[in-house]
Amino acid sequence: MTSTSKRLLVNCRLVNEGEIKEADVLIEGDRIARIGSGLSGSLAGEVVDLEGRHLLPGLIDDQVHFREPGLTHKGSFPTESRAAICGGVTSVLEMPNTSPPTIDRGALLTKWAAAQGRSFANYAFYLGATNDNLEEIKRVALGEACGVKIFMGASTGNMLVDDPKALEGIFAESPLPIATHCEDSPTIWANEAVFRERFGEDVPMEAHPEIRSAEACYKSSSLAVDLAKRFGARLHVLHLSTARELELFEPGPIEEKLITAEACVHHLWFDQLRYADLGSHIKCNPAIKTPADREGLVQGVRDDVIDVIATDHAPHTRRRRHRVTSRRPRGCPLCSIHCRYCWRCTLLGNCLFLRSHARQHTILRCSLGSSAEDSYVRATSLTWSRWI
Repeated sequence: MTSTSKRLLVNCRLVNEGEIKEADVLIEGDRIARIGSGLSGSLAGEVVDLEGRHLLPGLIDDQVHFREPGLTHKGSFPTESRAAICGGVTSVLEMPNTSPPTIDRGALLTKWAAAQGRSFANYAFYLGATNDNLEEIKRVALGEACGVKIFMGASTGNMLVDDPKALEGIFAESPLPIATHCEDSPTIWANEAVFRERFGEDVPMEAHPEIRSAEACYKSSSLAVDLAKRFGARLHVLHLSTARELELFEPGPIEEKLITAEACVHHLWFDQLRYADLGSHIKCNPAIKTPADREGLVQGVRDDVIDVIATDHAPHTRRRRHRVTSRRPRGCPLCSIHCRYCWRCTLLGNCLFLRSHARQHTILRCSLGSSAEDSYVRATSLTWSRWI
């Protein structure tokens, strides 16, 4: 659209500010000019009839890996932000386990500069925690990072934080919200040793949720929640994968929570029975687990225990997907189908996903994540392919 063009969207089911209502939306240039019922087509040069489809503010994905710097053979800001837009995601929070990792203020500012003018979506970046960079964390201003990412379990990027004193220091002194990847590494290593002794390098894909087990997740998540309560920290636990972890979190309005939880679309949609046919295409950390875990997570969204639905978008090359099983990469490229997966795996006829989407905009405080009058146009219509 040009800066002066007008477009009227009629017969919408508008999702905004925690409610769904029938409305028409007038767009002037790149801003929403009016929201109301029965707006006249004479107000606009183009009228689009959405025929009762839902119209959402653009989604915020609070966990993506866009692979810059250092891993651009897998993806980049331009390619992955395009994928995000295709999935209705207009704002992303990008992770620090790149090459080199984003673990100091200089690397953070370099990443901001690299994304400028090259990303099709709004963006912000996490600063990565290590066992010895607390002073760097304390140097970062609120506008320079969306949060501090702590890998409390070994994952990709060699950024494991396993020193108890380092963890206590971060939870006690971080000026930023803390986001955690929670898996207990000693538990994982012990499980892995058992399977490697039996199978060598070619451990079957079905063993992935036994190696990165429910016990490993619960042990680490409970530690993170305990630290947050002890020090009064703002904690967001990423990608819950077990039903048991839900007992660590409280239902209720986000505004009243210091500790919140996220689930990813693949944990809500798949269970470990699908390893038999999908194999490493659904290999991720934490692992996709039992049908009961999947059902529990969906119920957690329904009960307002889980506050955010994300993707943990992580592209890989096809060649790496066909390595020996134990060396196949972890992560799924999901941004481009975020909205579709959320709708199909959690809606089930009761507008569950739509309510969760409204909650997510509240927790992340994204100024562009709204369909209010005079806000920028960042909207998605649920036709799977339509971007307005």
